[in-house]
Amino acid sequence: MNVSFTNKQKEYIDALVASGDYQNASEAVRDAIRLHQKYREKVIDDLRSEIEKGWEGSTSQRSVKDIINQKRKGL
Repeated sequence: MNVSFTNKQKEYIDALVASGDYQNASEAVRDAIRLHQKYREKVIDDLRSEIEKGWEGSTSQRSVKDIINQKRKGL
């Protein structure tokens, strides 16, 4: 597998390795992927939780148009 990085990303990875936080670039990238997986799972879980709250909550008497208009007035 080949992966391309921007110069800024490469400099960041090189700095992580140079600091001693990681043994090599592969280790830094693997850690970044693990963190991204955890972040993504949390975002999805949070969204599912909010959707579930919406389904289980009471029904609003306001229309979508009313909600949009109220939001616009708040800006």
